[in-house]
Amino acid sequence: MRRSSLLQLASILGPTRRPHYCVSSIARPSLIRRHGPTYSAHTRRTIGDVAPALPDSCPRLPFHFETGLALFAKRPPRPFPPPFLSPPSGSFSDPLSTHHQSRDRRVFVHGELIRGYTNGDDAVYASEYFICANDGVGAWSARPRGHAGLWSRLILHFWVAAMEEDIANTPPSTYQPDPKRYLQIAYERTVKATARPIDCLGTTTAAGAQLFYKGDLNNPQSTATPLLYVTNLGDSQVMVVRAKNREIIYKSKEQWHWFDCPRQLGTNSPDTPDRNATVDTVDITEGDIVLAMSDGVIDNLWAHEIVDNVSQSVQRWEAGEGGQACGDRTHGANGGMTFVAEELMKAARVIATDPFAESPFMEQAIEEGLASAGGKLDDISVVAALCRRNTST
Repeated sequence: MRRSSLLQLASILGPTRRPHYCVSSIARPSLIRRHGPTYSAHTRRTIGDVAPALPDSCPRLPFHFETGLALFAKRPPRPFPPPFLSPPSGSFSDPLSTHHQSRDRRVFVHGELIRGYTNGDDAVYASEYFICANDGVGAWSARPRGHAGLWSRLILHFWVAAMEEDIANTPPSTYQPDPKRYLQIAYERTVKATARPIDCLGTTTAAGAQLFYKGDLNNPQSTATPLLYVTNLGDSQVMVVRAKNREIIYKSKEQWHWFDCPRQLGTNSPDTPDRNATVDTVDITEGDIVLAMSDGVIDNLWAHEIVDNVSQSVQRWEAGEGGQACGDRTHGANGGMTFVAEELMKAARVIATDPFAESPFMEQAIEEGLASAGGKLDDISVVAALCRRNTST
C-alpha cells in the first residue's frame, strides 16, 4: 500500500503498535502508527486489577476445561478510572477503615464485579467452558482518556456475560453456542459503558474458545465428543495442541489491516464482530490442550516452538516436575496447565527481552522492508486449557 493510502486509512482507524507513521487528528486520536515509549520489562506476576472469574451458568456438559494461566506485563497498566474503580481515600475526613468502600480496589461495571484478569493492556479469562485472551492496543496509554486495558477487560466481561445469559435463558436440549453474537453484544455494551460522560478511549483484539460437544446426551447409543467454537478478531490467537503427538490440531488466523495494525474493536475502528469476527468449529479429543494467547507470544515464538514447549512441559509434568499435583498427572492434568502456561510465557519473555534474538515479528518486519532486530517487548498472556471428560453429566 502506498504511503498516501496508508495515511488515509490511518485517519479512519486508531493506534497501532509500532512507530512508523504519525497522523494528527483534529478530533479524537485515530488508529495511527505510533507506539508509546519503550519500557523495561517487569518481573512476571499478575499485574493490574485482578478479579476472579464468577461462577459459570453453564449446564453440566460431557467435557470441561482444566485451566492455568501465566502473565507478563511490559509495564504497569494505567489504573481504571471511576466509576469502574473507586479511587483511594484522599481526605482526612474520610473514614479510616481499610474496609471502607473508598478503599475497594476491585473493578466493577453496572455494580457487577468485572470478570477476568488484567495484564498490562491485555485481559484474560479462564473457566471450565470458556477461555479468551484480548490484547488492548497499548498506544492508547499515551493519550488523554486512553484506556486500552479497560476496553480489553470490558469486552471480555460482557462477552462472558452474554454467553451465560443465553445459556440461562435457553433450554439445555436446544442450546447451541453463538459466540460471534455474544461478542457483538459485548462490543455494543462496551461502547455504551465507555461513552460520555465517562469517555474512555481504546481498542482491543479478541480471541476466545468455547467448549461444547457433538452427540445426543439423551441417547445412550450416542457417543459425545468435544467440539470447540473458536472466535477471533485481530492478531491474538487460539491454538489446539495434541502434546502426545507434538502436533498442531488447529490455530486461528490473524487478521490485519496492514502490518502491525490488526483488526480491533473500539474507538474510531471500522471493525465489528458482526462484520469481521471469524468463528471456526474444531473437533478435539480428551487430552488436547487449547491455548488462548496474546500476540506477545506469537510475535516472539514460531508455531513449532510453541508446540515443542507445550509438549515438553507436559512430559515434565507427567514425570513429576512443576509442583504438586492433586491427582493423576497424565496429559498435564491436576495442576499441569499452570506449569504449561508458565513455561510458555517464560520462553516468549526470553525472546521478547533479547535485542539480538530472532523472532517472527522481526522476520515479518524485514519482509515489509522495515528495520527490525530482536524480540518484540509486549504484554505476554497465556491461558492453557486441558480438555477432560466429566465423570458424570
